Amino acid sequence: MSASLSFDSFSSWLVSALPDHGVYALIFFALIAGLARGFSGFGAALIFIPLGGAIVGPKLISPVLLVIDGLATLGMIPDAWRNSNRREVFVMIAGAALGVPAGTAVLTLMDPLLLRWMICAVAICLLALLVSGWRYHGEPSAPLSSGVGLLAGLFSGAAQLGGPPVVAYWLGGKSDFQRVRANVIFYFSISTIFSTISYYVGGLFVQAVFALTIVILPAYAAGLYGGSKLFGLAKESTFRLICYLLIGASAIFGLPVLDSILR
Repeated sequence: MSASLSFDSFSSWLVSALPDHGVYALIFFALIAGLARGFSGFGAALIFIPLGGAIVGPKLISPVLLVIDGLATLGMIPDAWRNSNRREVFVMIAGAALGVPAGTAVLTLMDPLLLRWMICAVAICLLALLVSGWRYHGEPSAPLSSGVGLLAGLFSGAAQLGGPPVVAYWLGGKSDFQRVRANVIFYFSISTIFSTISYYVGGLFVQAVFALTIVILPAYAAGLYGGSKLFGLAKESTFRLICYLLIGASAIFGLPVLDSILR
C-alpha cells in the first residue's frame, strides 16, 4: 500500500511539475540532439536550445540540457580522459571558470524574449563559423586557449552554446578529429560543474527542470548511444552536413516569430 501511495504521489508531482504543452516535442528534439552530441562531441545545445526555448523558454530549457547532458555523458568521460590532451583542456577550463558565471548572470537577468532572439542569432553565427571551414591554424598558447575558454564559458552559461568556439579552435591544430572529440567531451565534463554551481546560485533549478529531466533523459541517452556508434561507422563529412542542416533548422524554427509552429 505504501509503495502504491509513493508511486501515486510521485506521478502526481511529475504531472504537476511538467509544462502543460510541448513535452513530446521536447523528447523528440532531445533524441536528435543526443545523436549529434554522441557523434561529434558537441552540437546538442545548438539543436535543443533554440527549439526547446521556443516551447518552454530559455531559463528552463538551459538547465534541463545541463542536467540531462551531464548525466547521460558520464560514461563517455573515461574514454575522453584517455584520448584527450589534458593539459590543453585544463588551460581552456581556466578561462571557462570566469566565463560561465558571467553567462549565467545574463541568463538569469535578461528578458526571456530578448534572450531567445540572442540565442538564435548566436546559434546562426556559430553555425556560419563552422560551415565556413575557418579554423585557427596558429600555435596554441595558454593566453589564447584561456580566452577561447572564457568565450565558450560565457556562451555555455547563457545558453549551453559553448561548443563551436572550442571546436573551431581545436580543429585548426594538429590533432585529429578523434583527439578533438575527446578534448571537447572532457572539457564539457568539467565546465558542467561550473555551470551547475552557477545555475544553482542563480536559482534556475526549479521543479520543472527535474521533471523534464526524468521524461527527456531516456531519449537523449538513446540518441547519445546511437551517435557514438555512428562515429565509428558513418562518414564524418556526411554526418557533419546533417548536423549543420539540423542546427540551421533549429535556429530558424526557434525564432520567436515562428512560435505558432512549435506551440
